[in-house]
Amino acid sequence: MKTDRLSVIVWNEYQHERENPAVRAIYPEGLHQCIADGLRDTPSALPGARPLTLGTATLDEPEHGLSEERLEACDVLVWWGHKAHAKVDDAVVERVQRHVLAGMGLVVLHSGHFSKIFRRLLGTNCSLKWREAAEKERLWVVEPSHPIAAGLPEHFELANEEMYGERFDVPTPESTVFISWFEGGEVFRSGLCWQRGHGRLFYFQPGHETYPTYYDPNVRRVLANAVQWAAPRVRIADRCPRVEPLETLSVKAGTFGSAGIVQRAEDLQ
Repeated sequence: MKTDRLSVIVWNEYQHERENPAVRAIYPEGLHQCIADGLRDTPSALPGARPLTLGTATLDEPEHGLSEERLEACDVLVWWGHKAHAKVDDAVVERVQRHVLAGMGLVVLHSGHFSKIFRRLLGTNCSLKWREAAEKERLWVVEPSHPIAAGLPEHFELANEEMYGERFDVPTPESTVFISWFEGGEVFRSGLCWQRGHGRLFYFQPGHETYPTYYDPNVRRVLANAVQWAAPRVRIADRCPRVEPLETLSVKAGTFGSAGIVQRAEDLQ
């Protein structure tokens, strides 16, 4: 499905910014607003990229800002979470999952690897190694032909980031766009793509709340490309209907019961 504009919702817990003055100093209007500003101000490098209609949602809003009506109209959901994964209502998680499986795109950021929705869609623990020591991170573009890598250099660096290290307990991705090296020596698959149902899913590692990562122009370009890549191609609600045959079925001497067991005609009389 394709319309003139992409509807994007940036979801954020919005907890750190209100509780920690150091985080609030970096993201005074919240991580969600900074990410949304970056999407608004940074053009995607993809040919034919569509303009965005941007909205935000946070944990403390009714239904976490993710009502059925908002998700029905949403093309791509961007998710940032960290300290309040357990507070996300299971009913909302199931709602988001249903829309992803029907075709809505999902971009999961940084500590969102432990979010309920990410773990549910991938079916693994999504665990990893970590260390917060303001390390330099060098992100290598290992799939330069991938749409999410459009317009990026061969590699780029972030002066300070939280280290995430392998092993990252996720299913084998369909594409690995970025691999990161950290100052302490670890490496990490930091940009991964999957498809779940009819929806596309992208995970991007940088984005710890105490560093100004979401102001970085390369990070903003990644996210601008990612929402275009993740945009729905179809929206098909999941169904499991019983259907009639397209062709006339031949008459058989015996019939099959509902459990697939052959029954003799005389036993059915």
